[in-house]
Amino acid sequence: MPRALTESHVKYDGAAGRAWSAGLPALAERFLAEWELRPDGESRHGVVALVLPVVRADGTKAALKLQPVTDETAWEASSLRAWAGDGSVLLLDSDPETGTLLLERLEADRSLATVPDVMAALDVLTTLLRRLVAHPGPADVRRLGDLAQGMLDDVEGALQRLPRDRDRHWLRWCAGAVAELVPDPGDRLLHWDLHYENVLAADREPWLAIDPKPLVGDPGFDLLPALHNRWDEVVATGDVPRAVLRRFDFMVDGLGLDRRRAAGWTFGRVLQNCLWDAADGALALSEVQLAVAEAMRLRW
Repeated sequence: MPRALTESHVKYDGAAGRAWSAGLPALAERFLAEWELRPDGESRHGVVALVLPVVRADGTKAALKLQPVTDETAWEASSLRAWAGDGSVLLLDSDPETGTLLLERLEADRSLATVPDVMAALDVLTTLLRRLVAHPGPADVRRLGDLAQGMLDDVEGALQRLPRDRDRHWLRWCAGAVAELVPDPGDRLLHWDLHYENVLAADREPWLAIDPKPLVGDPGFDLLPALHNRWDEVVATGDVPRAVLRRFDFMVDGLGLDRRRAAGWTFGRVLQNCLWDAADGALALSEVQLAVAEAMRLRW
């Protein structure tokens, strides 16, 4: 059990996270046996999941993903099943009770973050996103409309915790955009975390998306991660608003979205991130999030 993964679970889930971490070796042994898998290399982990490279009984290379069932992971199998490998990693097997997944093996060391030209990487990401959001959302996956209304309900409390006028201004601005759009939240299957490190090289196709946090809604809500990921390259251009809008316009055109509506749902993602920061005790909002909001104002 990687120490850093245990620390992450304890940080976010306390005693429950420690208990899940303690049971992880037994969980791995269980599914290695039940699914007739043979370990095939070093494990990897992120903030939540442990991933073991494995080989199936028929010789197929795969990846065993072990994670607790949470709001972040509960709908992953449903979304991967709906996509059926159309732009995403293939789901080979799953256990709903434990959240365990058996996935197609991809190249963990080659993500779009390694592609030097960020616009070339964004072209790949946009093409994948277009394929993903072509699918309607399954009935059992959470809805953007519910999520957005919950954000609006939390705005007043966040405003009271933020001392800077600038932060309160942008929180109100983003909330206003969401309030205008929330009656029509969309019905597409969204990835919700599609940035350059969540697209890996593969054998079946050059690139495939991994690690969705599924949501049913408007594709405009899926743009923000690609706008602020690789932020140092945005800053290096010397014109942050122009660089943000270059990425935004490229994705909107590639996806065939309404520009103003996509800007509004991007305000929604900024609002979500800022509400999370305020709930965690931040007294000032992220300058990166505010810079994206300022750029989006030119498209709203």
